[in-house]
Amino acid sequence: MEVRKKFRALLERPGCIIAPGVYDALSALAAEKAGMEAVVMGGYGVSASRLARPDLGLLTMTEMAEQLKMICDAVSIPVIGDGDTGYGNTANVERTVREYEHAGAAAILLEDQEFPKRCGHMAGKTVIPAEEHFQKLKAAVAARQDPDFVIIARCDARAPLGLDEAIRRGHVYLEAGVDMLFIEAPQSIDELKTIAREFRGAKLVANMIEGGKTPEVDSRTLGEMGFKLVFWPCTAPYVTLKNLIEVFEILKTDGTTSRARNIMLTFTEFNKFVNLERFAASAVEKH
Repeated sequence: MEVRKKFRALLERPGCIIAPGVYDALSALAAEKAGMEAVVMGGYGVSASRLARPDLGLLTMTEMAEQLKMICDAVSIPVIGDGDTGYGNTANVERTVREYEHAGAAAILLEDQEFPKRCGHMAGKTVIPAEEHFQKLKAAVAARQDPDFVIIARCDARAPLGLDEAIRRGHVYLEAGVDMLFIEAPQSIDELKTIAREFRGAKLVANMIEGGKTPEVDSRTLGEMGFKLVFWPCTAPYVTLKNLIEVFEILKTDGTTSRARNIMLTFTEFNKFVNLERFAASAVEKH
């Protein structure tokens, strides 16, 4: 698929790519309209939007793949799919990779947490043995049908086992033939720099969560350190929920949304955003 070639080309370009987190087709389209070159569909936002529940491994693979397909269908930019733990053993990982490919994703990330997993910046994480995840990553590499489909190995060992073990695991995971490495939740700028130094030459992922474990660093600085891709996975749900609550409170108090119009689109503006004119024209032609 062209979108996968596009993502591969982005990874060869100098600098660090920003990939905001999206949880549905509309949030993905907003990111594309804002000029973003790639997005990541994370379990954090999808769990919040579909279930109104925290990211604690409550979603199934089929639910995530269904959401992923709708997002991929809505935009022309690369979409990275959060594959969580692969939803089981190596056989489950193989199926997950194929389902995510069929959904149209440009990449998948797979982590070494025990199931049920949780958001990488939450307390209480546990991880499987490194060799077990190595085998799952090898299965993922073997299962992909499009060689341009990018496989990202994620390591969550920093919190439960320390940075040294996370780095050791990172080297093991790269030996599985993955395309990128994601050491989740380093806890200082020095740790980010250590990771970048230790894996110089590898394509590295950073993760910025507002109020999370990792200090917030801009994409230019991350690129200078040696990171190739940075996720901002929680920005969209945080912005959406805050604004919805504020507007609904205004509506409850005032009986109208007039006082909130400065943070709202109009009927016409929204219809233009979702391409009403094109779909309406198609309906007219049909009749």
